[in-house]
Amino acid sequence: MRTRPVLVYDGDCSFCTSSVIFAERRVRPRCEITPWQFADLESLGTTQERAVHEVLWVTPAGTVHGGAQAVAKLLLSAGKGWSVAGAMLTLPPLRWIAHGIYRLVADNRERLPGGTPACGLPPDRRPRSPAASPDIER
Repeated sequence: MRTRPVLVYDGDCSFCTSSVIFAERRVRPRCEITPWQFADLESLGTTQERAVHEVLWVTPAGTVHGGAQAVAKLLLSAGKGWSVAGAMLTLPPLRWIAHGIYRLVADNRERLPGGTPACGLPPDRRPRSPAASPDIER
């Protein structure tokens, strides 16, 4: 049984990896962080299809939140001012707006700062990123 939530992200995507590194350094969420490529997705209660589609927040009880709501949970876990922003993202209409913005960003991540053309490729066609290595120094 896990005692901490787990954030699952796409370790082969440079934009995603850069975002996670930023969150670790600045937001400081209280969770484990792992690329889906090295996660036991089945034991986390999710699938590769979902992990490819969106960032995931898995609670210790096994509830899986995806996309903007995963980001909201990450912010809530950090406390301080971050938790206010996270709480706001859970409330309509901000919840709906956050979902739309998340999808826009996720669907265009290869075009964003830190993104690479590999971010837009299906997982089976991407070159392996050093960021997806479980031994990366962040």
